[in-house]
Amino acid sequence: MSFLKITSLACVALTLGACQSLFQPNLRSPLTVQRDASELIKPGCTTDDCPLVNIDTVHFPDEPKLDAIVQRTLLQLARTDSDAPVPPTLKAYQEQYLSQAQARNSSYLQAKVREQHDGIVVVELSSYLDTGGAHGDPGRAFINYSRSQQKVLTLADMLVPGQEAAFWQKAELAHQGWLISSKMSEDPAFVQSWPFKKTANIALTYGAVILKYPVTTIAPYSMGHIELKIPYPQLNGILKPELFPGRS
Repeated sequence: MSFLKITSLACVALTLGACQSLFQPNLRSPLTVQRDASELIKPGCTTDDCPLVNIDTVHFPDEPKLDAIVQRTLLQLARTDSDAPVPPTLKAYQEQYLSQAQARNSSYLQAKVREQHDGIVVVELSSYLDTGGAHGDPGRAFINYSRSQQKVLTLADMLVPGQEAAFWQKAELAHQGWLISSKMSEDPAFVQSWPFKKTANIALTYGAVILKYPVTTIAPYSMGHIELKIPYPQLNGILKPELFPGRS
């Protein structure tokens, strides 16, 4: 093969590579994240216990679809009634909340990127609604966004078909491990009062699959949001192979 032909083939390969880099996202490079934080107090209020809305969220300039998903999930967390309509925007929520809120009422909403790896963006969302009582109502949620599939992964998307029961068995083992490490296993009354339950809050972090529980689900309010960790080696044959860190 002549030198000229080899050079031509190399140029074609470089050109194809350049085209691919133009039209396909580089999943090894993390998405750009922009923080957006604001706090609004009820207009006209001048006392120390004015109602307020504090929002600390993130934007993804290169992934507007994920942007919209984060906003919608935050708005869902802000609802006190699961059947209530969701405001169209965070700004609309701020205005609606402040128009109705009483003294000592406040709403805190936060979204932050917990991790980015292997084309997966893990966003953790938090809410805290304070109605002036002894304590507020905290909420949590995870978004596992697949950049290659342009969608939020559900548990069914994560698991090998037919392996959901096996996944929850591993989760129950993780719960037993947490009981031992926290020494709660030494309290029979606690073990009986707070049995293992499933949760919708699952995160594909790099180090392990994380299960996060709403308060008063598997432990008292005072213990906060319990996290259980399932190491990836325990999920061989259960989690889809392409979702193991480093395999995609």
